[in-house]
Amino acid sequence: MSLPPGRPKEGDVPLGGTTRSGEAPAMRLNPVRERLRAGGNVFGVMAFEFFTPGLAPVLAASSAEFVLLDMEHSGVAMDTIKVQIAYAHGAGIVPMVRVPACAYHLIAPVLDAGALGIMAPMIETREQAETLVAACRYRPEGRRGLGFSVSHDRYTGGAARPKMQAANEAILTIALIESARGVENAEAILATPGIDLGWLGHYDLSDSLGCAEDFNNPRYLAAEQRLLAAGAATNTPLGWLVLTGEAARLALRRGFRCVCIGHEVAVLRNALAQEFANARKDGSAAP
Repeated sequence: MSLPPGRPKEGDVPLGGTTRSGEAPAMRLNPVRERLRAGGNVFGVMAFEFFTPGLAPVLAASSAEFVLLDMEHSGVAMDTIKVQIAYAHGAGIVPMVRVPACAYHLIAPVLDAGALGIMAPMIETREQAETLVAACRYRPEGRRGLGFSVSHDRYTGGAARPKMQAANEAILTIALIESARGVENAEAILATPGIDLGWLGHYDLSDSLGCAEDFNNPRYLAAEQRLLAAGAATNTPLGWLVLTGEAARLALRRGFRCVCIGHEVAVLRNALAQEFANARKDGSAAP
């Protein structure tokens, strides 16, 4: 049986399983980070609302490779995020989290809960990008605090240093660039050592340019192109959220390599709206 792109192959350490010896490894791999570093593309879904036990398994069944759990706009608490991260590991998809702000005290508990990717919003300078990296990496690459025998290392014992090295290889750092200032500094942000992925925040970017939601405005188009050029110049992959598979194909052709196909509310709403419209086409609804 073939596996969806980006899923672990036989012999790899799976996200939620065991090694061939039958023992659960302390630290998990991140196939999304590995695929991006190898030049590949990855697909997932952002989640704002439906934080249920079935969310991650449903996304896995659809062949999503990751789920990006939102904490910036959803108002969801850390306990809920910790449970969703565990569900994602169990389902075999990569759990990533958008934190409310680029601050150590907001990032550290999410990482210790087992998240394999951190998206920080409103990154506008290289210094902010460096803060993100420092919070996500153990020394010498950063200054992440040491906490073990918790969720991120599967509550195991053993030496800390191998776990630190494995975590530094697994955590995906995502700089969300969503302002005019961020685009102006995009090349410096994306060139920051340890930044793995830049992300286009199109709504806030358009708003900061004075053309909210006008994605055909020349100011917005120029800013988007500048971000794409910065990604190419620094050899840093870029991500984006789109609404459909067709839009995702267009995004790939334009240079984006990490794509969320909607957030789960929009996906459900749009799919149901289309099916209800189809059901009512012949005008046979009951009086």
